[in-house]
Amino acid sequence: MLHHNAPAPVSLPQLPKAPTGIDGLDEITEGGLPKGRPTLVCGSAGCGKTLMGVEFLVRGILEYDEPGVLMAFEETAEELTANVTSLGFDLNGLQAAGKLRIDHVHIDRSEIEETGEYDLEGLFIRLGYAIDSIGAKRVVLDTIESLFSGFPNQAVLRSEIRRLFRWLKDKGVTTVITAERGEGSLTRQGLEEYVSDCVILLDNRVIDQITTRRLRIVKYRGSTHGTNEYPYLITTEGISVLPVTSLLLNHEVSNELVSTGVPALDEMFGLKGFYKGSSILVTGTAGTAKTTLAAGFANEVCRTGAPACSLPLRSRRSSWCAT
Repeated sequence: MLHHNAPAPVSLPQLPKAPTGIDGLDEITEGGLPKGRPTLVCGSAGCGKTLMGVEFLVRGILEYDEPGVLMAFEETAEELTANVTSLGFDLNGLQAAGKLRIDHVHIDRSEIEETGEYDLEGLFIRLGYAIDSIGAKRVVLDTIESLFSGFPNQAVLRSEIRRLFRWLKDKGVTTVITAERGEGSLTRQGLEEYVSDCVILLDNRVIDQITTRRLRIVKYRGSTHGTNEYPYLITTEGISVLPVTSLLLNHEVSNELVSTGVPALDEMFGLKGFYKGSSILVTGTAGTAKTTLAAGFANEVCRTGAPACSLPLRSRRSSWCAT
């Protein structure tokens, strides 16, 4: 019989990623957003789209030394700066240091006279200059609906959206584009989610008069990612995503044994007791001596000189601790 040596496994290159620095988000994206590619952040009003974009830029500057450009189509630079000051983000200081550039593009349909075919060439020039002026690695466009509001030719709009995303890719910047959620689709135009390499959906819902915020990675080209809905908070320190997987089971486990306080039970276990630091559930119907068994365990611990504490949950008697 001929034996053929199995070929050595080929180590394929992994998709480069740009860590966001946002608590929990890098965990569920398995490293961050796709580096040099556009990511769409969509959701309804008040879910934190703009805040996520701003924090992506600020963390990139402070933690990864990657300058950023924020191009806003709704809020002015002064308004954005004031809005995020309560979160501890000093946008004025970052601009003065040459690490951040904020460019407000004023678009008012009532002030626009449409002649010829609409395109984004002027935006490309303006955005390209902002990127090159500080060597930006990260870009945020907030929000894309304002850019296309009021123009009825859907074919042209879809063509320009594709061209915008391609231009950003060719520029090699990691981009976050925010978008309002549409009816029956993730965005108003219904195209952005298809041409984006990564789509993050933010949801702000009210159930039984309680507001909860949820985040979901809808898609991520070229990478695995968490597929569930994850709660997130907006606090004075920014956004914190709270995946259950953050409770990593990587704590140290002791091999030291602690007696149950009942010699016969120790013999039944074979290991002569419980592992130190473990959690033990004692269950049974009324009168099966659950409390007595727990008291015997506490007494044995006290006998060895270690502290013990009992916290009755169904009794009016006070809890007790012994040393």
